[in-house]
Amino acid sequence: MSTDAIQIIRDEHTAVAAMLRSLKLLVEKGHGGKPQRFFEVVRSMLFYIDEFPERRHHPNESKFLFPLLMRGAPELRSVIEQLEIDHENGERRVRELQHLLAAWEILGDGRREAFAAALQEYVQFYLNHMRIEETHLLPAAQRVLSSDERERLDATFSEQRDPLAGGPRDAEYEALFSRIVQKAPAPIGVGDE
Repeated sequence: MSTDAIQIIRDEHTAVAAMLRSLKLLVEKGHGGKPQRFFEVVRSMLFYIDEFPERRHHPNESKFLFPLLMRGAPELRSVIEQLEIDHENGERRVRELQHLLAAWEILGDGRREAFAAALQEYVQFYLNHMRIEETHLLPAAQRVLSSDERERLDATFSEQRDPLAGGPRDAEYEALFSRIVQKAPAPIGVGDE
């Protein structure tokens, strides 16, 4: 049984926003004298962002939601085109963050500021991207899509749901999420300060 695609999109936005805000908070706090654990958690969080939002969520929006809205709400063309550019650049931006994180870890604190600045910019960009989708595209989808289009969209988005947003549990990803929660310090996780 499929679930409403619009709600899935909102739930996945909530999950990624929580991860992004937690990542930003973690980086602001710094490694607290435990750099190995810190870098492992930050790498895991960036992996999640690459694995779900970039490789599953965005492709579903680009392949299925955006074309339907281009036909049903052509007045949104420029908004959709900008969102598509954002999607096309998403994986590259995450790779850049991963590279900057590796530079900080390997070369030392002299590289911290470059990573922190790039992360801050990425978080602002991504939160704004989701806000635009939620304020422009999702209301239009509810308004203009036919019941058949909604059913197809619901089935598509139900197939690859993010486990952090109500999707099916998977042992591999459970280990990833457990690693993040167990090793990240409070208030992000339950790890030691």
